[in-house]
Amino acid sequence: MKVLVIGGGAREHALCRSLSLDPDVSALYCAPGNAGIAEVAELRPVDALDGDAVAALATELGAGLVVVGPEAPLVAGVGDAVRAAGIPVFGPSAEAAQLEGSKAFAKDVMAAAGVPTARSYVCTTPEEVDAALDAFGAPYVVKDDGLAAGKGVVVTEDLAAARAHALGCDRVVIEEYLDGPEVSLFAITDGVTVVPLQPAQDFKRALDGDQGPNTGGMGAYSPLPWADPKLVDEVMELVLQPTVDELRRRGTPFSGLLYAGLAITSRGTRVIEFNARFGDPETQVVLARLRTPLASVLLNAANGTLDTEEPLVWREDAAVTVVIASHNYPDTPRTGDPIEGLAEVAAEDAPDAYVLHAGTRREGDAIVSAGGRVLSVTATGSDLAQAREKAYKAVARIRLDGSQHRTDIAAKAAGLG
Repeated sequence: MKVLVIGGGAREHALCRSLSLDPDVSALYCAPGNAGIAEVAELRPVDALDGDAVAALATELGAGLVVVGPEAPLVAGVGDAVRAAGIPVFGPSAEAAQLEGSKAFAKDVMAAAGVPTARSYVCTTPEEVDAALDAFGAPYVVKDDGLAAGKGVVVTEDLAAARAHALGCDRVVIEEYLDGPEVSLFAITDGVTVVPLQPAQDFKRALDGDQGPNTGGMGAYSPLPWADPKLVDEVMELVLQPTVDELRRRGTPFSGLLYAGLAITSRGTRVIEFNARFGDPETQVVLARLRTPLASVLLNAANGTLDTEEPLVWREDAAVTVVIASHNYPDTPRTGDPIEGLAEVAAEDAPDAYVLHAGTRREGDAIVSAGGRVLSVTATGSDLAQAREKAYKAVARIRLDGSQHRTDIAAKAAGLG
């Protein structure tokens, strides 16, 4: 089977890496890709937001499956255009992708499905913003209703900062603060059958100790030794299956990857947000632990035959990923800096540790930074402590001027902090 992956970040690199190891994949393409993905897939240029262009490329390549990685193309309807060309797509329709594209829409779906989530207000005027902030009090949770590349959420004790963020958006969702640790749980679905993956935890703040501004994610780990063994079954029953059922009831069935961001609160599990695609950086650690070949699972989801899939098989190993970000991330990042040490990681740390590219590009013989989050260094080990040690050993080999990374990824879960 020929597979085309759309996107060019660390999530797509993780997907391409897994697909490249699948014996059922005869040819693997990525558009537009990045410098690291070029090592495992053939890169093709394309405007990832242009559904007609993506459909034309998939047709030209004879793709038997298209995997749309990022949220923006999904919300723009790229999956619909490819499906209209008769090619199976892993990824929801534009209508169903509004589950991520509009937080107000997601809240409406959750209310109809009886899914537990934070109490919230949708605000479009300064008066509504002020009333909502006053109703909930600090800490203030303010979310841009639309897509914001993982940076549209502000959680702060500062009323002025919360209000400024809210007034900078056309429409915002202001909600109560949820206490307790956060968990990410992915599920693959064909719109009827739902297959959960293994849970992970990511680190959204830029600095150690969960300090600094929100980011798209600075690292992640899986499994979660502290989590209730019944967590996945509980989330399936209370969150994932009801959400999929409600979207199907509305005539907008959700087929693809449903990501639930959860808070394990003192009052029970609550949904923080939904995403309509694999999350970054959690994908890196979840796929590192998946033993089942990936292509057939994604194809069955695309074709509506997920109920025929055998139960997923997981490695006992733990996985940790650490994001290396550019200078000044998550504000305007500096780009164009050369990256050194990648060959050393490949020679000294593989296969237990490897580098997934996010914001990179090739300039001549050099690979340089081309975005905020530049690389994800992922490692596996017999437990979190070993996986973490291997990941940070590999991180230390990489040299990128002015770069930053957190030093505490998975430390507490590994019993080290």
